[in-house]
Amino acid sequence: MRRRDNQRTDKRRRQRLRQDGQAIERKVTNQATTHRIRDTWRIVFRVFLIWVVVFVAFSLAYWITNWFYHRLGREPGPYWTHMTMVGVAIALILLTGFIMARFAVPRQQAFWQSLTDAIRQMAKGDFNVRIDVGQMGGPGEFRQLVNSLNNMAQELAQVEQMRQEFISNVSHEIQSPLTAILGFVEALKSEAVTPENRQHYLNVIETESKRMSRLSENLLKLTSLESGAHPFHSESFRLDRQIRDVVLTLEPLWLKKGIEIELSLKTTNVFADKDLLNQVWMNLLTNAIKFTERGGAIFISLGPEEGWTAVYVRDTGMGIRAEEQQRVFERFYKADKARQRTESGSGLGLTIVKKIIDLHQGEIRVESQYGSGTTFIVRLPRLS
Repeated sequence: MRRRDNQRTDKRRRQRLRQDGQAIERKVTNQATTHRIRDTWRIVFRVFLIWVVVFVAFSLAYWITNWFYHRLGREPGPYWTHMTMVGVAIALILLTGFIMARFAVPRQQAFWQSLTDAIRQMAKGDFNVRIDVGQMGGPGEFRQLVNSLNNMAQELAQVEQMRQEFISNVSHEIQSPLTAILGFVEALKSEAVTPENRQHYLNVIETESKRMSRLSENLLKLTSLESGAHPFHSESFRLDRQIRDVVLTLEPLWLKKGIEIELSLKTTNVFADKDLLNQVWMNLLTNAIKFTERGGAIFISLGPEEGWTAVYVRDTGMGIRAEEQQRVFERFYKADKARQRTESGSGLGLTIVKKIIDLHQGEIRVESQYGSGTTFIVRLPRLS
């Protein structure tokens, strides 16, 4: 029943996403059409303006020519009259163009100068620059160029912020175990330390050292996955057997907490990277064991689902608040703040899981109600 409800929820969510995508596509199409119509009318207006300028210039040239020869008291032939009128008209048109350029050129120069300055600032690492789109009227290509540069600056600013947050989080995660290790090393220097306390201090140092080692391994793996340099070897294998093997590997952990494991695994073959998917199930099951109370239960199911191969990992832990569910796959994010100091997680496990699933063109999501447990749903392309 729960799976059917999840399927109906997935179907409604996909329909909503499809409708939102269609609405966005219609909006973009309408905006493009509006820009084309606006540019067309701008061209028509400019052609009309040029025609008006030429008409006015030749009209003025006609009156100026007549006035000039009347003042001289001469009546030249039609040839010289027309040539004089054309010369005066051309002079008036050039004068009008010069006057208009005197007003337009400084604005264009200011626009290009601001564009150049913005690019130079971005080249120096300042991504908080924005160019005023209304600073220069003109064809849609100019507005498109400015909007593209503004969007690029905004995305680079977000990347820079993520980089700074990443460095800050790494520094914090490394500093915490280092502080603990240094503190206990200082304590071990004391001759008054009892053998029991000495052993306790050594155990803490060992635990914190392993934590730093895991953090380093996870960082290296995440960097390798994101760079695309990590080896990816796809092969056909039994996914149900792999999940059973992972459950058996982690048996000491769930037996220690008295957790009951229930499996519902249908015989399933997949074509994927075996080692990477093994990392996925290790991380998800370790997470479930970590946040399930003693005497709780973990349910793992595997089977086909709407053209996908779906794996459900559900625990009976405290669950995740709704506002935190969208962030559980972020680097170093830990939803359970109260356990950050007692648990040894680095906050990279689910980030690695998400990256591995993305590499397999799959999807992963979390469903949870705070106080009622958490379900992680992994969907992989089904082997034909």
